[in-house]
Amino acid sequence: MSWDALEVELAAVAGTVSVYAGRLGRRPAYTRLPDAPHYAASTMKVAVLAALHRVAEAGEVELDAPVPVVNEFDSARPGAGRFSCAADYDNDEAVWARLDGTAPLRWLAERMIVRSSNLATNLVLGHVGLPAVAEVWADSGARHSRTQRGIEDFAARDAGLDNQVTAADLARLLGGIARSRLASPGTCAAMLDVLLGQERGEDLAAGLPPGTRIAHKNGWVRGIRHGAGIVFPDDAPPYAVVVCTSVPPDAAGGPSGDDRDEQARRLLARVSALVWAARHRLGTVD
Repeated sequence: MSWDALEVELAAVAGTVSVYAGRLGRRPAYTRLPDAPHYAASTMKVAVLAALHRVAEAGEVELDAPVPVVNEFDSARPGAGRFSCAADYDNDEAVWARLDGTAPLRWLAERMIVRSSNLATNLVLGHVGLPAVAEVWADSGARHSRTQRGIEDFAARDAGLDNQVTAADLARLLGGIARSRLASPGTCAAMLDVLLGQERGEDLAAGLPPGTRIAHKNGWVRGIRHGAGIVFPDDAPPYAVVVCTSVPPDAAGGPSGDDRDEQARRLLARVSALVWAARHRLGTVD
């Protein structure tokens, strides 16, 4: 399938579908609405991961030191008090099993990525701070993405403080990690290892041949399904593939709930498969 044919197919999908596909360090082979803003869902956790490893590299935190596992966090909205995560809205029982105990930050960061734990995310974010995450976005070259609150900080959300990404910015962030542009090579390799350990493979990874290495993070809430990754073929240079989909929850005539998410997962897998098929001809040198 040509990129033009893919564009026609995606134009028929309800809502906003953004795509970025291309080799690292080169112009992308294909983009579609790459700068369109989307609610970040769990893709923001990649920036939190990078912030943690950078402050650890600077000697400000110790990754293997145990920290308290609590479920109460300061809201990003001044004067709003504290908030908590809901266990039934999380994806990782292992972190909740340590509630009121301790866990190393390194382990929490891994669970934040490979199982997308919300509780682990807020714990890590509490130790690095929102300014450190903002610095990650800035240093990656992101133009429109921001992380302004923790997961389930509804007071901050209602005050207009939110988490936003674009397909192009997610590609810049992951590319910065893969190319050791955001920290030392050893630190970036450690981040990449976490992303390569991703256990949620129902979207981008599902479109690749079994065993293909992909360092990625997905994110989903009602009406949202994103996937952002760096693929490492054995027979071609690495490349970035990012697909962000946002559909209004009340879109007329469309599916709802699990059916809509299943369609979105299949769409991400299809785009991933098409980019894989074009892996030998992705992009031109800047």
